[in-house]
Amino acid sequence: MNDSTRRQFLKVSAATAIAPPAVLGFAQVAGTAASTPTAAQNVTHILARYIVDARYEDLPGSVRKEGIRTLLNWVGVAVGGSRHETIECAVGALAPFSGPPQAALLGRRERFDIMNAAFINGVSSHIFDYDDTHLKTIIHPAGPVVSAILALAEYHPISGQDFLNALVLGIETSCRIGNAVYPNHYDVGWHITGTAGVFGAAVSAGKILGLNEQQMVWALGLAASQPVGLRESFGSMNKSFNPGRAASNGLFAAILAARNFTSSDGMIEAKRGWAHTISTKQDFLEIT
Repeated sequence: MNDSTRRQFLKVSAATAIAPPAVLGFAQVAGTAASTPTAAQNVTHILARYIVDARYEDLPGSVRKEGIRTLLNWVGVAVGGSRHETIECAVGALAPFSGPPQAALLGRRERFDIMNAAFINGVSSHIFDYDDTHLKTIIHPAGPVVSAILALAEYHPISGQDFLNALVLGIETSCRIGNAVYPNHYDVGWHITGTAGVFGAAVSAGKILGLNEQQMVWALGLAASQPVGLRESFGSMNKSFNPGRAASNGLFAAILAARNFTSSDGMIEAKRGWAHTISTKQDFLEIT
């Protein structure tokens, strides 16, 4: 991605009846590094470099506005789901095993360790399906991303600008990766909000933690090893479990990578990597 086009592709999509105010969509960028024949062999590295280099100052004003609106919408739907039976079950099950009270559960008095807080908030934000929607792929990207970085930010304080930059990067990553495997990936039964959302959670948390390029590659690889969510779960509590687990899995990946826990370099694009394993068709130009 060259500097003149980076993140200029981010645009506002039209909202639908099931996609309330905060909706971010993505248009393809021409003339990026992915136009070279070898780019598909370096997708994970290209994406990691882009994430590491991206600055808040590069964000167009319209994208900043949509990022803030996405955050506000996510808070609303998370609080709205916070007293649902699903959350009561999850909180009751996890409370005896949660670590130190590091992060808030939105809409509740309890505080959990950051991993479990990310999970619970990710679940609550998806209960009513009013979270933001990427219309092309049906990904609800904010749930995994915001749940991960909000919990992390309570433990690792950052500025509002850095938080917003990480949020946008996480949503962008989830949707780019989702674009690369949709619709085949979704059609065979994967819940793409979880399977693509784990990457968004990983890179946004990694951005907050200040990962370098190699560490970000590892975070992406560790996220690739943790796809979660099947469409057969729709209609049950398990559906909301998927973005919650994507949030905590992505956060887990970033925290491990920050301590130099390694992964393979091509985990997204390699023959035995994420995209080829869980989709019969791939378009890596959508990522880079």
